[in-house]
Amino acid sequence: MSHRRAQEPAEATTVAGLDEAVTGCRACDRLVAWREQVARDKRAAFVDQEYWGRPVPGFGPADAALVIVGLAPAAHGANRTGRMFTGDRSGDVLYAALHEVGLASQALSTHPGDGLVLYGTRITAPVHCAPPDNKPTPAERDTCQPWLERELALLAPNLRAVVALGGFGWQSVMRVLAATGWQVPKPRPRFGHGAHAVVTPRDGHAHPRAGEVRVFGSFHVSQQNTFTGRLTPAMLRDVLSDAARAASLR
Repeated sequence: MSHRRAQEPAEATTVAGLDEAVTGCRACDRLVAWREQVARDKRAAFVDQEYWGRPVPGFGPADAALVIVGLAPAAHGANRTGRMFTGDRSGDVLYAALHEVGLASQALSTHPGDGLVLYGTRITAPVHCAPPDNKPTPAERDTCQPWLERELALLAPNLRAVVALGGFGWQSVMRVLAATGWQVPKPRPRFGHGAHAVVTPRDGHAHPRAGEVRVFGSFHVSQQNTFTGRLTPAMLRDVLSDAARAASLR
């Protein structure tokens, strides 16, 4: 039996093509084994459901002006449903806030066919497969980085703001922006909730219409942060509102 060669990130010429290509990635043995084991074993509450069990592509329009970058799919959330931050408590918090600030059509995100639409906003991650204990390794982050590089390069003509959820997301965003043609301040800005940095396109950027991008930091919408009050809905809304204004979405 012949097998079609897995497409490389740089070969994708559209966001839709990139989303399709990433679902076939099997580059990280540990992540492939884990995501597929979870999809087989399932959680008791979802035993009657068919898990996605593959890399999860970004979600949102191909002309998004605002990109939200998380960490990685949750084992029984996006790894089950196949859509970023869909089907778990973290997604409940994020989409409720997006809806309140006018960036999402509804507050609930339960499955890909639920009618949810994002306005001018796209959600993605530095690592597209669910990792054990929600902790990808630095090597897995580096292996997955070309996917985020290509995604931001394709979004460059309209991209004006990024929200990084958590320190892992913040560091990944800075690395990827620097690699894809933006001038990142030196020393690199430090992460914190409410952190803000401005990056500008370098001469010879891959896309001539790329412009200034404002990067905002927020604590991650993990249950550890939201249950303890480290991140409140109001704190998240404030960051999303600032980013929306920077992206001219409000």
